[in-house]
Amino acid sequence: MKQILLITDGCSNVGISPVAAAAHAQQEGIVVNVVGIVDDGEAGERGMDEIAEIARAGGGMSRLVTAAVLSQTVQAMTRKTVMTTMHLAVSRELRQILGTGELEALPPDKRGEVVRVIDDMSEQTPLRVALLIDTSASMKLKLKAVEETCRDLLLSLQARKGRSEMAVFHFPGRSDADLLIDWSSDLAKLQHLFYNLNIKGTTPTGPAIRQVLQHFSIRASERADRSDSPRYPQPRSDQKDGIWSDYVV
Repeated sequence: MKQILLITDGCSNVGISPVAAAAHAQQEGIVVNVVGIVDDGEAGERGMDEIAEIARAGGGMSRLVTAAVLSQTVQAMTRKTVMTTMHLAVSRELRQILGTGELEALPPDKRGEVVRVIDDMSEQTPLRVALLIDTSASMKLKLKAVEETCRDLLLSLQARKGRSEMAVFHFPGRSDADLLIDWSSDLAKLQHLFYNLNIKGTTPTGPAIRQVLQHFSIRASERADRSDSPRYPQPRSDQKDGIWSDYVV
């Protein structure tokens, strides 16, 4: 499972539409969540609308938060996205088998068993989260909270039973989005994460999302500095009844 989690406090002003980029990500099976960091509960109307539209196009969630609750929000959104994706997968399987995607169509005992399986799948499914962080000029005073959020999220991912990895990007940079940390579950790599960044004023959100999306598709053999990238199992194309065939009643 793959997620992009965009953390920003402003409106995009360079390059392609971030809404179009998020829609492209969803087509590629990558959910885009967006957290808008605001000061004293205030944010521009255009910025709020854009945050909601990006998340909607990316099949994810959006939240407006203060820096004080950023870490909790990011962890909660990551978990909820995984659960939502599992529920959607279950609904598709049940619809194929029973003609309805509603859990209520199952007898109570079967329903409880399916819910337990969903919980297990949510914990065990391999997960990659790409944090995409706005480091435009207005974010300078908020980067400490963002760095703590990165550390807390990686700790949360490490607590899962399944393989979990995080990559961290920031924008703008030398390119549309610069890679700070490639896929890793190593907390040590988060030390001084944003030390000596070149803070800029522009906000190329759309191009940054597009570049992160491209990074998801890079093969392990193409990563010059990586030799241990995990290979995730792919679903079988010949599996017709799916994992929920045992629940036909």
